[in-house]
Amino acid sequence: MLYPIIAAVVSLIVGLFVGKAIFAKETKKIEEEATAKAADIVKTAELQAENIKKDRVLEAKEKFLKLRSEFEDDSNRKKQILVQNEQKLKDRERQIQQSMDDARKSTEQAKLSVDQVKKMEADVISQRQSLTSKEENLRKKTEEAEKKQAEADEMFASQVAQLEKIAGLTAVEAKQQLIQAMTAEAETKASSMIKTAIEEAKLTATKEAKKVVIETIQRTAAENAIENCVSVFNIESDDVKGKIIGREGRNIRALEAATGVEFIVDDTPEAIIISGFDPVRREIARLSLHRLVQDGRIHPARIEEVVAKTKKNIDDEIVEIGERTVIDLGIHGLHPELIKMVGRMRFRSSYGQNLLQHSREVAKLCATMAAELGLNAKAAKRAGLLHDIGKVWHEEAELPHAILGMQLAEKYKENAEICNAIGAHHDEIEMTSMISPIIQVCDAISGSRPGARREMMESYMRRLKELEELAVNFQGVQKCYAIQAGRELRVLVDAENVTDEKASSLSFDISQKIEKEMQYPGQIKVTVIREMRAVNYAK
Repeated sequence: MLYPIIAAVVSLIVGLFVGKAIFAKETKKIEEEATAKAADIVKTAELQAENIKKDRVLEAKEKFLKLRSEFEDDSNRKKQILVQNEQKLKDRERQIQQSMDDARKSTEQAKLSVDQVKKMEADVISQRQSLTSKEENLRKKTEEAEKKQAEADEMFASQVAQLEKIAGLTAVEAKQQLIQAMTAEAETKASSMIKTAIEEAKLTATKEAKKVVIETIQRTAAENAIENCVSVFNIESDDVKGKIIGREGRNIRALEAATGVEFIVDDTPEAIIISGFDPVRREIARLSLHRLVQDGRIHPARIEEVVAKTKKNIDDEIVEIGERTVIDLGIHGLHPELIKMVGRMRFRSSYGQNLLQHSREVAKLCATMAAELGLNAKAAKRAGLLHDIGKVWHEEAELPHAILGMQLAEKYKENAEICNAIGAHHDEIEMTSMISPIIQVCDAISGSRPGARREMMESYMRRLKELEELAVNFQGVQKCYAIQAGRELRVLVDAENVTDEKASSLSFDISQKIEKEMQYPGQIKVTVIREMRAVNYAK
């Protein structure tokens, strides 16, 4: 029993010593770790302190540099102000000195002027004395001349009295008889000479006029070809026709709606016929179709895009044609609007004759005839080119084209002679210049060439224009095209303002108005087209 207790006590003592040793070891280890952490913390604190110190030093340096810069700027500004003030003072001193110099010069000039005035006064006094003596001499001579004139009058009167006594007539009666005899003789000779001169002038004038007109016509060459109302568009193969027509004809309908002409796709090999009375529309349609065929993408949206671009290109081409025409004819200083009207003549016709070709021909004829007559050839050529500009004015007017052209020329500051020549070439107003009859004659020469004009073409085109204008005046109508040689009228209306029921009644109203107000052969089909479009954009 005693041994186990002793063993337990010994074990307890040994455990206590071992535990104390272990505790001492752990405590030492913890102290070492704490010491290391403290050293790290101190080191970190020193680094942070060093960084803070550096930052403060940098901030101090920056602030110092900033203050230094501001001080230098302020110093420079004040220095500049001082320099400017010094310069102003110097300028002021210079001005004062210059004013003093000017005043000194003025004083000297005033002194000189006083001396000159005194000298001029002395000269005037001497001249007045000399004039007084001359007047005295002149008065004496005048008195002597009057005495001599009186003596001569008395002598002449006595001689006249003696002659009257000898002839038995007074001087007045003799003078009247002499005047009557000389007047009768002069009238007889003058009448004979006037009659002879008139006969010779008539013969000479007729001969010379014929000579001038014939030489003018001979020296001016012109084409006699007449443009018609049909254009032919050639294609490489008949397969393209199917693309142009489109599914169920939608492409060709879009083309006709956008251009206002008729596309005739028949059995003619490798050709499509474009029919329309307006040359501008036909040209737009031809160029648009050419671009579409070249591109290969033919659908309604693309058709509208190409037609819009072609219309803009045609407007540019009109300006280019006008500029090229005035350059070819040697006409300078023409207003840009008049140049545009000259270009627009290329797409207009007068009685089947191309208006630009006719105007160029008239201009050349006028220049030749004016040169033969010794007049201003340049002014005559200018008036000849512009004489029909009233026909291409884009707005409708109730005035004759000659009067309208004259007003346009006056508006764009043309010479009064040229304005009168334009307005008087159809005798609407009185001719006031020598150029006016030349324009009238040359216009007649150009229009009377064999094959130059066709009256039926002009009346036909006028009827189609009146047909389109009649339908455009209805409410809700956007566009109107006369096609099929005037046998069909296609009316495009605004889908938002015109319903389907109203479109039907609109077609009837237009047809009734055509029947009442127009004269035409056969019948006219009125087609009202209403198309609804919904357009949105994805952004």
